[in-house]
Amino acid sequence: MKKILIISFFTISLILTNTTATKLFNISQSELNAINAKYGEKAKRRVEIWDNIIQNAKNKDILNKLKDVNDFWNKIRYSRDSKHWGKNDYWAAPFEFLGTGAGDCEDYAIAKYFSLRKLGIPEKKLRITYVKLKRRKTKFEEAHMVLTYYHKPGATPIVLDNINKKLKLASKRTDLRPIYSFNAGGLWQAKNKGKTSLRVGSNNLKNWKSLMSRI
Repeated sequence: MKKILIISFFTISLILTNTTATKLFNISQSELNAINAKYGEKAKRRVEIWDNIIQNAKNKDILNKLKDVNDFWNKIRYSRDSKHWGKNDYWAAPFEFLGTGAGDCEDYAIAKYFSLRKLGIPEKKLRITYVKLKRRKTKFEEAHMVLTYYHKPGATPIVLDNINKKLKLASKRTDLRPIYSFNAGGLWQAKNKGKTSLRVGSNNLKNWKSLMSRI
């Protein structure tokens, strides 16, 4: 009888452990429930992991914040918009990206941008950058997007990329040719082969406006 009671106690404890809600820090329970209802249990778990990583990174130095965010999002599967969304170009909101478990280059850059903003990094230090990427052993360039972090105005930024997944200074990424960059507050045109940039106004990009309507 004693053995039965002990087994029953541990069985109940295991059930309670598995059903107890994970403590949330950066997303509400109602938001998490909505993600679970729309995308399923695996998506819910991805969001919980993201929430935990963001919370754990809050007291880290800037380079480790960048690394943690970069590493987390780079684990999400790559898929072209045409295949994943049935559209030529779709900028997914971070929880759409996490929810569906796949996306392409701008989705990685956007998700990293908003995650670092959640960590308190000022908007002025972050830009989503549209570049031309030159692959090895080819003379052709392809459109690509990365996130760039500037520790001060005019500094050489650090690149957060889903292709070359290590944090590197832009000066070390000779395979990238910046065209323009943006954040929520503005739009910049690259100059001098990406070494400098010129602010050309507000961010009125159509895809950005569509994205912000879903966040």
